[in-house]
Amino acid sequence: MALSGDVKERARGLLHALYECAGMDEAIAGLESRLSEGLPEVRPRPPLSERDALLITYGNTFSAPGEAPLATLRRFLRDHVGSAISLVHLLPIFPYSSDDGFSVVNYREVNHELGNWDNIVAIGAEYGLALDLVLNHCSRSHLWFQDYIRGEAPGRDYFVEADPDDPRLALVTRPRNSPLLTPVEVRDQGSRWVWTTFSADQVDLNFANPAVLLEFVDILLDYIRHGARIVRLDAVAYLWKKLGTPCINLPETHAVVKCLRLVVDAVAPGTQLLTETNVPQAENLSYFGDGDEAHLIYQFSLAPLLLHALTLGRTSALRTWASAVPAPPPGASYVNFTASHDGVGLRPLEGLVSEADRDALLRRMRERGGYVSMRRLPDGRDSPYELNISYFSALGGDDGEVAQLARFLLAQTVALSLQGVPALYVQSLIATESDLLGVERTGQTRAINRRRWDYGELSGLLAREGSVQARCLSEIVRRLKLRQAHRAFHPEAAQQILDSDDGVFAVLRTPRPVDRGVSMPVLCLFNFTPEVREVDIGAVCDDNGRQSVVDLIGNRRLACPRRMIRLPAYASMWIKAV
Repeated sequence: MALSGDVKERARGLLHALYECAGMDEAIAGLESRLSEGLPEVRPRPPLSERDALLITYGNTFSAPGEAPLATLRRFLRDHVGSAISLVHLLPIFPYSSDDGFSVVNYREVNHELGNWDNIVAIGAEYGLALDLVLNHCSRSHLWFQDYIRGEAPGRDYFVEADPDDPRLALVTRPRNSPLLTPVEVRDQGSRWVWTTFSADQVDLNFANPAVLLEFVDILLDYIRHGARIVRLDAVAYLWKKLGTPCINLPETHAVVKCLRLVVDAVAPGTQLLTETNVPQAENLSYFGDGDEAHLIYQFSLAPLLLHALTLGRTSALRTWASAVPAPPPGASYVNFTASHDGVGLRPLEGLVSEADRDALLRRMRERGGYVSMRRLPDGRDSPYELNISYFSALGGDDGEVAQLARFLLAQTVALSLQGVPALYVQSLIATESDLLGVERTGQTRAINRRRWDYGELSGLLAREGSVQARCLSEIVRRLKLRQAHRAFHPEAAQQILDSDDGVFAVLRTPRPVDRGVSMPVLCLFNFTPEVREVDIGAVCDDNGRQSVVDLIGNRRLACPRRMIRLPAYASMWIKAV
């Protein structure tokens, strides 16, 4: 397909900002060429609604004898999840050399240990697909890097070199405490130092070379050909390198995201870009741009704030943060989650809680078997970067499994209630405890929340009446289906964070004007404390308190004398007038 005049002009402006004159015409021609090479017509995807929820999973979370893990995953979805979710985010499905898939060896093949493209297409026939575009770096084993080592095209110009003695490197923002540069031997050149933001096996790509951008446009189009409805831009904040800057969230990085957005909107309307930017709140929000960058961004602050509130019994920080979250641009949305394949990011707590509170939270998490990963600061000190623990284990305590499950379900239900699209990690569906044996086996602390289940063992647990896995899965699925029936949970439905006593969190969701008359507001109430609390529900109850209301989660009518109800310990309620 040919680019329209308007799109071509916008692309020229962006590419000029990135490459000025050198390579710009070649980049424009390359962009048009890739868009014309056999991309099948993609029907516009419908906008996201209250019926949408995302499941995050590795392709090999479940295994069964004689069956490709992707086929086993599809069986789990069919047997236990069904229509409760609409989108499946498959974490990297490609051959890799480390980091559980995020050190990609080949961007176009499915890892044969998982299955093949037919397995991906089969899942995509029943659910919307979300796939990872790991674009900041590739594996040292990738053919591009082998080209670089041999001094051959095209890879010889695909990577970033730097002088380890350059004092400007001290300004670079680090997400790890490993070395920023890694030495390699290059044919006929001797030792060179390449940029490795995340590990020595993950070599950063040089987007200052327009050929690299075009490679990833090509890969992006390939994912769309295979049915991707959402494409997640992994670690995108670190994409552009410019010595003398922090090399994070640079204007050039935003320009690359805008280029990819132009491509997606031109060839596959309704396909959405999700930016993975585990940074403080203001920086994270910047990836909406002016409504011309990401369609979706994660609410990274939510997960650690929920742990903070449930661990300390105080909701003031959560309420202050949620009250300040702006409505997303038209056509864009938030992704609300509590857990993922990574740990719980701690940078998104910056400016939201005190260091004393953060440290108190980390002490409690260590007591529950968790680890804390560090990052290197410019002054050489290490600072907490990420909490590694299963979210279910993080909410344990001395008060038993019933209270632990109640706290856990409360956290998941907050994510279902806030403006945006909920995303649930597959391990959270089944109340997976921390996998300490996985950490011991791999030597990687992130393995604590990446358990690989024997499907027979899991099926036995889910069939056992009263098991925590069965209770957790059935209740989350039930709440997801409840959510689907109420327009107040549409991603664009208004959100108001209500004043409440500390320890209580109250959110009023009001349907869009176009939906009023077919849906009533829903008042979402949460008690983060072990004591019963009295809560004012005047937002959905008339002034004299005679109006009847229903708790959707509890499936019961409630009397509300004086417009007050009793909220049990760690309870979640969705209150609606009847």
